[in-house]
Amino acid sequence: MDIAGLSIAMSQANVQQQVSFGLMNKVMDQSEQQGSNLLKMLDQPMHPDLGQSIDLKG
Repeated sequence: MDIAGLSIAMSQANVQQQVSFGLMNKVMDQSEQQGSNLLKMLDQPMHPDLGQSIDLKG
């Protein structure tokens, strides 16, 4: 294999690796944001009267 071909192949592999890492970072950031939003949503009460009384009529 010639030096020029090897250089091009290594450069392409480097670009592919950088793109993969960039995409992985974006996915991780998005997952972290979604997890944070889910925790905020779970901390808020759904309805103020929900669960305060039980209807026992049968």
